[in-house]
Amino acid sequence: MLSLFACGKKEKVVSKQEAPGKCPHCGGAVMATVVEEERRLCRCLTLCLETKRKFSCSLCSRRLHSLLP
Repeated sequence: MLSLFACGKKEKVVSKQEAPGKCPHCGGAVMATVVEEERRLCRCLTLCLETKRKFSCSLCSRRLHSLLP
């Protein structure tokens, strides 16, 4: 049985923009950050490339979660 594991994970911020809504904790503006995540096997083989959108508050820097699927 052969077991593979990822040796490295690299994240790169692609873009940032203001998202609609307010932070439920402090009332600050919400920022949407698009992040490209790359998982590699021993720096030579890319296993997976994902694009994610992360939400955070611009005032208190808390990570926020979207209620939409």
